[in-house]
Amino acid sequence: MNRNLKRLVYAALCLALCMVLPLLTGQIPEIGKRLSPMHIPVFLCGFLCGWPWGLAVGAIAPILRSALFGMPAMGPDAFSMAFELATYGAVAGLLYQLLPRKPWSVYLSLIAAMIAGRLVWGLAKWAMLGPSFTLQMFLAGAVVNAIPGIILHIVLIPPIVLALNKAGVTENSRRTGS
Repeated sequence: MNRNLKRLVYAALCLALCMVLPLLTGQIPEIGKRLSPMHIPVFLCGFLCGWPWGLAVGAIAPILRSALFGMPAMGPDAFSMAFELATYGAVAGLLYQLLPRKPWSVYLSLIAAMIAGRLVWGLAKWAMLGPSFTLQMFLAGAVVNAIPGIILHIVLIPPIVLALNKAGVTENSRRTGS
């Protein structure tokens, strides 16, 4: 299968998972929101398909999900999440491409993407809400309330990426020349 077609199919699958995974946890909003299930496929897309695809899926997913399901709310929530998730997919994919193919590089890429995405989320919220978006609101949204999701992502995503590497599903874009 053509490499670009394979990436397109994987990206579409990740986008579909962004629509479906929140439905599994959405019945209990407090838990579902804190686990950040929509973030998982975006990170995976960055790792599987590379930074451009991760960026695209991350930017599209919250806005599409808001249009289809009404969650997250279209206003500042979906738009700030679009910036956040686009950053997650782009940074995870870019760092993973640049770093050596070692297990630690998956963790480093993921953690760096999580930090960058949360900072971008805060900047986007501040740009949309102005001074009413306080440092306390940023810390609550990006750190305190996000702890369950942060733990879930660190525990879940690297083993999936490493297993996909072992199975030959992911590509080392530096070795394949793209």
